[in-house]
Order: sequence, then structure tokens, then C-alpha cells
Amino acid sequence: MDHGKASREFFDRHVAPNLGAERDDVLLGPTHGADFGALDLGDRVLALASDPLFVLGDLGVRDAAWFAFHIAVSDVALSGLPPTHLAVDWNLPLDADPAFVGEVFSVFDAEARDLGASIVTGHTGAYEDCSFPTVGGATALALGDHSDLVLPTGATPGDRVVVTKGPAIETVGVVASVFGDRLDLPEETVNRARDRLRDASPVRDALAAAATGEVTAMHDATERGLANGLHELAAASGVGVDIARDAVPVSPGVREVCDALGIDPWTASSSGTVVLAARDSMPVVDALADEGIPAADAGRVTESGVRVDGSPLPEPDSDPFWPAYADLRNRDDRRGPNA
Repeated sequence: MDHGKASREFFDRHVAPNLGAERDDVLLGPTHGADFGALDLGDRVLALASDPLFVLGDLGVRDAAWFAFHIAVSDVALSGLPPTHLAVDWNLPLDADPAFVGEVFSVFDAEARDLGASIVTGHTGAYEDCSFPTVGGATALALGDHSDLVLPTGATPGDRVVVTKGPAIETVGVVASVFGDRLDLPEETVNRARDRLRDASPVRDALAAAATGEVTAMHDATERGLANGLHELAAASGVGVDIARDAVPVSPGVREVCDALGIDPWTASSSGTVVLAARDSMPVVDALADEGIPAADAGRVTESGVRVDGSPLPEPDSDPFWPAYADLRNRDDRRGPNA
């Protein structure tokens, strides 16, 4: 398999046919382009999503823990329901520093309290062949009312498409935070780019947008970036989208860092960038602005096809984020500890 999230072909061949028993309480099961699943509990609904526990120590413990927590809860927030519960499985390396791990746990505690979420179960252990940054997995749950649930399958032709923050948020935030002094960019530009790290969560975007009652589908543009996010938003609802490139917001530092790396920002991983369909975009854009989140009406939902400025948008088959990250890390290793 290729690095990162499985392809649509792999999903269709190996995942979709092997989903266990059919149950009447499953509102939404595994679906290409869907960030979460959902269960009908009668008078309530439960959205849930699982993701790796990814603690990137290069960021420093506080930022690494914040980033890991938001990776864990981001997908379930795309349901429009606030995360309420979290199950965490820590599979740590045998040489893990207890002080480092303890500080990670403390950040998880603080972020969960801020969202009003409880960590209710899980597992903690240390084992051979486990290593940072991927040290387990987490399942986030969001318990709420049926009327507040936003399924990813609800976009219909005529809806407007809103994009928050723009492309390459995660890529630029992580790279600038870890390797900013290696980018040969002005310090002011690097500092603006570092600010993108704390934008690499879609939780506030999703909850603010959903609260307007106008949203029909949402998706987080993670691996393979905004271009892939648009394809997955369309695939989940069986529709198309037509986007105006110049209408998509671009956050400070993104163009400069992507140019320095020689990568296409539209295909670079961008957790924190929400692409959504809405019956009326203006209340959504206004609600996001009230939260200090840049967003714009970038186009419309169509019958079929994913287009930018009227031309087909290729579906990315790779993401330049981690190759660029690995190249920068290798350069650091070659420079030596006293460089």
C-alpha cells in the first residue's frame, strides 16, 4: 500500500465488502468521502470516528499533543455535533519518556475539558516495535440530537460550496514550525506560516457552520489536500462541484512556504480546511467570520464532475507533505547536531 490513507480503489475492493452484520441502527457506515459513521439511538444520535494517535515530537510536546488531540476529534466534529466522549489507545515505545507522555496526557485533558468531552476508556501500554509519531489510535464520539446531525451525503445540486482557511494549512503550519529556519524565507513570513499550525483543526469551523442550519454536507481536506477534499465531498453525495480558484481563501504564509518547497498547495495535506455545501452560504460565511475563521463562497454543487474554473480538477494520487518533511529532516541529519 501507498503511504497514508487508502485509495478509493482499495476501499471499494477490500473494505466495503467486509463490514460485518447489517444493522438497522447504522445511519451511516463506511463511505468514501465520509469522515465519520453514525448510529441511531432512538431519541438521540451518535457520530463516531477513529484515527491514529499521531504525536509528532518535532513540534515540541505542547504543540505535538494539541495536534494529536485535534487529529483524534476532528473527523467526528464534521458531523456538526460537538465531540462528547473519547476512547484512547496508547501503544508507546519501551523507551518513552514518562515526563513527555505525562505532559501529552495533560494537554489531552485540557483540550477535552475545553470541548466538554470526557475520556471514558482506552488502553495504555509500552511495547516492542512501537515508535513515535504513531503510537496508537483513538475513537471520538459525539452524542446529540438528530436535528443537529449533518451527514456527508446531503449535498444537492444548487447548493453553494464554502471553503474555510484555504489550501495547505496543515502542511505549512507543521513545516514552518519545525523547519522554519531552513526555508530561506523572511522571518516575518515564517512567523505567519507558523501560525497556521493552530489552524490545523476543523472543529471550530464545523461547529460554527453547522449551527447556522444551512449546511448539507462537510468534509475536512486532510491527506492529498483541498483538491482531494473537493473530490471526496462530491463523491459522498454523488454530485459534482464547480469552484472558482480565485474565490478560495489563501492564508498568510501558505504561498511562500509552498513555493519554497516546490509543491502544489492544492494537493498538500490540509487538516483544518473545511469544504462544505450549504443551501445559503452567506449565514455560514458570516458565522465563521464571527469566530475569526476566514471562509468564502467558492462555487456551487453540480450534477457531476469536479471542476475548477470550468476545467476538470484531477484527483490527486499522492501528497507532497510527508516527502517534503522527510527531505527537510534528512537535510538536518546531514548537517549534524552542531550545524
